[in-house]
Amino acid sequence: MASTLLAPSSAPTYLPCLRLTLIGSRKLSKTATFINCSAAQASPPMDGQRHSKKHVAVCGGGIIGVCTAYFLAKKGTAVTLIEKSSVACAASGKAGGFLALDWCDGGPLSSLARASFNLHRSLAEELNGPDNYGYRALTTLSLTVTESQQSGSKPSNKANSLIPSWVDGPARSPTAIGSTQTTAQVHPRLFTKTLLNKAVNDYGLEVVIGKVERVGVGEGGRVESVMIEGGRVIESDAVVLALGPWSGKFELLASMFRVSGLKAHSIVLEPKEADAITPHALFLSYYPAQGEGGKPMDPEVYPRPTGEVYLCGMSSEQEVPDDPETVSGDPASIQVLKRVARTVSSHLGEEAQVKAEQACFLPCTDDGVPVIGELPGIKGCYVGTGHNCWGILNGPATGAALAELVMDGCASIVDLSRFSPARFGRPSA
Repeated sequence: MASTLLAPSSAPTYLPCLRLTLIGSRKLSKTATFINCSAAQASPPMDGQRHSKKHVAVCGGGIIGVCTAYFLAKKGTAVTLIEKSSVACAASGKAGGFLALDWCDGGPLSSLARASFNLHRSLAEELNGPDNYGYRALTTLSLTVTESQQSGSKPSNKANSLIPSWVDGPARSPTAIGSTQTTAQVHPRLFTKTLLNKAVNDYGLEVVIGKVERVGVGEGGRVESVMIEGGRVIESDAVVLALGPWSGKFELLASMFRVSGLKAHSIVLEPKEADAITPHALFLSYYPAQGEGGKPMDPEVYPRPTGEVYLCGMSSEQEVPDDPETVSGDPASIQVLKRVARTVSSHLGEEAQVKAEQACFLPCTDDGVPVIGELPGIKGCYVGTGHNCWGILNGPATGAALAELVMDGCASIVDLSRFSPARFGRPSA
């Protein structure tokens, strides 16, 4: 019988890919919201498979891959996490880490976002999130800043109690858009690595640094292994592909759906008087001095409990490079963010130390909805990608749901039917 992607064969068929790497941020109570198992059914539970020792390979060391590996390992599964470069080296280390309970209400992400916000809160209690990765509740404001208003002395915002005292630039029209009950933050890289360390030290997770070249499919069209560059073969009862924007460079996934990369820039500043910065996340409508009357920019400002302040914005769709380590910020975009920072607050001006100037790619699907579930026609092969700017928020619930889907044949923490890759049809020949 000829070896093809979906046809059974006595020896494993290897599916080539271009690169496997992962990157991984936006608009309850302490217990996750549970729903009944629904249309998000996968292959039969792994207990019924042919091996007594079950093993899952998770490809991608960003927040989606690490969360999936964490929850699988916590369930007692033997898990190998495979990462080409380094864990949280891309968006999962460079994103803002903003979390919102209800900003996705009314859309397809509503149940996923609510479950994941809740799960973040539970994980913070379990893993000492405030100390280990900067988890804290935030007050979130929208502000209008018009750069041309800044001339000579800075205007006083003392008359408006909503505007934090450290925001001493030309800010106006403050509106509270999130409270400490509905918005929070984590440091994405520290969060991802805290989960990873917990899974390695307590649950036996194995981490392999290497490029995954092929996925092996055997009899009945079921996944059997992954092959690492250099010839190592990792036998697996299931494979999870958590590749972020690099999904588009993986032939199997690219044959089914498109994932593009949105390049987002950010800077991290350390103010001289860090204690003056209060826990207020700012979503700005920012009008630059040039082009008055035009469309405003939408930068975001997140003070962190470390004393640092993170600013992001200046996003555009660009070609995703092969190597995540080569991603760097465009100088012009970085300069704009620095100008925004010093306009908003004197604390973020020349005396603030620049800790990072960076960029990362966010994975975007054509329909704006993540892809989470088992690939049609390939038993035991699962995907989690396309989370756009909400990857840090939705990482925990995505990982927990994929772990349930792989092990139990059904996700109960959230209904995955809306996110199924089956909506795109079967892979093209």
